[in-house]
Order: sequence, then structure tokens, then C-alpha cells
Amino acid sequence: MVVRKRKKHSRFRGQRHYHGSHKKWRGAGNRGGVGQAGLKTHKRGYMLKYDPEHFGKHGFTRHPSLVKEIKTINLKDLDRMIDNLKEQKLVKEEEGRIKVNLEEIGYDKLLGDGKIKKPIIVEGKYFSKNAIKKLEEAGGKAIKLG
Repeated sequence: MVVRKRKKHSRFRGQRHYHGSHKKWRGAGNRGGVGQAGLKTHKRGYMLKYDPEHFGKHGFTRHPSLVKEIKTINLKDLDRMIDNLKEQKLVKEEEGRIKVNLEEIGYDKLLGDGKIKKPIIVEGKYFSKNAIKKLEEAGGKAIKLG
């Protein structure tokens, strides 16, 4: 069975139930503005309760020329890429170990997730502590560049 509810406008026909005088509900003049209008004046109470941080500045954004995104790679991903890098001649053999320059392959920082099987010498700008530790355990080393 479907519940059929009478509409409010039909229930209150002939009465001034909601808006006092019938003239008060006419036109857009009683609307108080659209959207965020009036938050400083007549809708201030609403703003203070539901959106108290609406006005003012919050934080700052650095200029895009100053922000440098650091591209990272994990040890496990570097270990997987070694064979492809050998084919492309982007790595060198040195003292029986593979030498990789992170900048040449497009990365800035080496992170320590995963394991490596081969001893690798890695040159780069940034290294996590865990990455340095795992490189040295496998017989490789991390060389920091400028």
C-alpha cells in the first residue's frame, strides 16, 4: 500500500500559515539573495554556525617556480629495471657491480621499499635511510650528488 500524503499547500489553503501576510511570500525580494549572498549581514548566524571559516585567508601557496616535485623510485623497482637499463646502456659496470645514475634515468630520490639481489652503486641527489642500509647490506653503496 502506498502512503499518499496531502501536499502542504493544499492543507493550508485560505490561511496565512507560513508566511504571515500573503504579500510577504511574493517575488525574489524576500529571498535574501542567492547562494552565499548575505553571509556578512543577514545570514551571518548561518555562516557562524555552519561555515565559520568562510571568510579570511587560509595557508599559502608557494610560487610554482619554487616548488620542485621530487620523483622517487623504490629499490624493488630499480632492481626490476636493471636488465632494461643494461640494454639501453644507461648503466655501467664498475668493480663487478652495476653503477646507476638516478638523474640519467629520470629520478631524484631512492626509497627503501623491497629487496635487491645484486650489488648496485647508485648515484643520486636524495636517499632514504632505509635505502642506504639495504644497498650496503647487498654489497652496494649510495653516492650523493650535489
